[in-house]
Amino acid sequence: MANRNRGRRGRPRKRRPAAARTAGGPPPASAEPAAAEQQPKRPRTRHSGSERPRSRRAAQRDGRGLTGTLALGERPQAPWHPLPLSELLILIGAIATVVGFLRGESGLPLVFAGVGAVLIGTVEVTVREHLSGYRAHTLMLALLPAIALYTGVVFVARPPLALNLVLLAVAVLLAVFLFKALRARFLDARRKRVLRGG
Repeated sequence: MANRNRGRRGRPRKRRPAAARTAGGPPPASAEPAAAEQQPKRPRTRHSGSERPRSRRAAQRDGRGLTGTLALGERPQAPWHPLPLSELLILIGAIATVVGFLRGESGLPLVFAGVGAVLIGTVEVTVREHLSGYRAHTLMLALLPAIALYTGVVFVARPPLALNLVLLAVAVLLAVFLFKALRARFLDARRKRVLRGG
């Protein structure tokens, strides 16, 4: 009988869940991982207070900062301010163009005059805005001289096809050169405008 009692006592006893759960006692250790696995894992996102100002500053830098193309500050005034000569020139040119089209062949000189007036007024406004750093018009200002050179030579001189292709390559190179120069000029003016505005 003694050997049997020793054998029974020597065997490891399994813990019963009812015995482990005592009134007021801590839950079993095996229940904690199971409960943690059942809960959905939430992504840990910590937003520092400096992220929002940084994103705003980046948006301002991209849209209205040094490299932006949006308007920044006040529009530069023309030397003849407050007289809106460029705006009046654009309006009169547009009216003359429409009237010339309505007249047909007899109104072609009026059409050319109206288109020229609109072009002069538009170029004056865009050059003033670009060189002052107010708004970038790099592509348009770079393409206008190249297009004028190409079309002028083609319609006046009427060169052969080989010379026409060479002239087209020269016009493209001129546009690329003007684009880089105008872009650098705009960035310098924009930097001065940003520093002046704080």
